[in-house]
Amino acid sequence: MSALTKFDLSPKQIALVKDTVAKDCNADEFNLFMEVARAKGLDPFLGQIIPMVFAKDKPDKRKLTIIITRDGQRVIAQRCGDYRAASKPTTYETDKAMISPLNPQGIVSATVYLWKQDPKTSDWYEVVGQAFWEEFAPVSDEWVYDQEAGKRKPSGKKVLDSSGNWCRMPRLMISKCAEMQALRAGWPEQFTGLYGEEEMDRAKVLDLSATEIVEHEREEHRLKVAGAKDAITITWGDNWTLENVPVGQLADRAMEFIKNETPEKVAKWRDANREPLREFWARAPGDAAYLKKAVEAKIAGNNVLMAG
Repeated sequence: MSALTKFDLSPKQIALVKDTVAKDCNADEFNLFMEVARAKGLDPFLGQIIPMVFAKDKPDKRKLTIIITRDGQRVIAQRCGDYRAASKPTTYETDKAMISPLNPQGIVSATVYLWKQDPKTSDWYEVVGQAFWEEFAPVSDEWVYDQEAGKRKPSGKKVLDSSGNWCRMPRLMISKCAEMQALRAGWPEQFTGLYGEEEMDRAKVLDLSATEIVEHEREEHRLKVAGAKDAITITWGDNWTLENVPVGQLADRAMEFIKNETPEKVAKWRDANREPLREFWARAPGDAAYLKKAVEAKIAGNNVLMAG
């Protein structure tokens, strides 16, 4: 029996899906959801496939995303014939310095190893999926009620969404994201365009569509690879090449630079980095103010501040 007919439903059953599982869908969204369910051979009554509608009250941003639960993911993978589940536990990278209410166990990332069979040699090889906590954890602005204004407003703090399992079972949640990453890497034909429920938890709290949250994830990854996340791009004058320097290191690096260079070169360095130094002022005003005084003192030929 083909996947298209595996879960053929009666009119009464279809109406039940519409009124329960897919109650947020409009007619077109519901039709699309049912077609994907049939094409993937997944049963909405068993919770293998779920429709999620973002920005339901914003017609210009409204977006349907089809969620494949972990049970559904494994059903699809098993049907591929070249899939084998992980043979070793998920590995976690942790950092005690990152433990906070936003990251209860200080998790940096989770890595899952699945197995895929080579159709030519029949050999099995590992398919790796890695998920970073900062890219998937549903962290959002905290909202509080302002008595004077009579409405809710942001408090200026961030919180980890407590409506699901991210607070209670953080290792399990990030490992599920990593598993979906591995499935998409190893079996793109079956999993491209499909998302795990855990991957979309951040999208829900940020009110982003699936397209926006995936682009956000890719941008985070690009910045991480480039070394630009939490960094400022600056030049030191050696052929005027650019370097991404972490914000927390920039003041010390810059102080060392201007201490050992001539006033003329420091002035040229300041002029070449006007925009990066403005960004540094916005992100670390205390360090930036001290650096500004040191630069001005050096250019003026006053080395007292530099010696301090």
